[in-house]
Amino acid sequence: MARVAVVTGGTRGIGRAISVALKDAGYKVAATYAGNDEAAQRFRSETGIPVFKFDVADFNACAEGIKAIEAELGGPVEALVNNAGITRDATMHRMRTDQWNDVIRTNLDSCFNMSRAVIEGMRSRGFGRIVNVSSINGQAGQIGQTNYAAAKAGILGFTKALAQEGASRGVTVNAVAPGYVETDMVRAVSANVLEQIVARIPVGRLGKPEDIARAVLFLLADEAGFITGSTLSINGGQYMD
Repeated sequence: MARVAVVTGGTRGIGRAISVALKDAGYKVAATYAGNDEAAQRFRSETGIPVFKFDVADFNACAEGIKAIEAELGGPVEALVNNAGITRDATMHRMRTDQWNDVIRTNLDSCFNMSRAVIEGMRSRGFGRIVNVSSINGQAGQIGQTNYAAAKAGILGFTKALAQEGASRGVTVNAVAPGYVETDMVRAVSANVLEQIVARIPVGRLGKPEDIARAVLFLLADEAGFITGSTLSINGGQYMD
């Protein structure tokens, strides 16, 4: 029987590539999104993957969203990809509290909210796969992104702690840390800045969403049961730790 997988922020960019890769691999996939109805409906019509709209920063909305997904897809969630993320860039001396709070809630709190909604079922069934999407900027930091870097670094600690809790119950928890990838978020960067970014990437190009999706698919596989608490850096050699 096909496993049910959920991808937050799963209709665009990296999330879209992960959702499609999972479907192609035989999973029953649900993609969540927050606000762009037009993009979500276009994604659904193009891929056939059902979409669910709720705020991953809202604990109760996540609990209800998981119930709705399990009811529609006909089985428990056995694979979760915490991919949803936003940026609200500003240097610290200009950052507003709403810019800080919005990023922490959407990027980090969402990992707790979604994982909490599925973890008990995973533990009781003796199987689960969780992959959290961090970032190179959570590893190395970035000017103007104290909020984003803090959230993405927090994901790495969250991953290691939850991995230890789930290991004896067949639940693995891992992270991927993408570098700069061809998404709407990166394409919004000015051309001259983007040129400088690419110049610092040893492989000489931006990543593609599919580069990240392949790694996530690997970590979600049934056969990946001996990999947990790990962070897979996918950045073209830009940051090595």
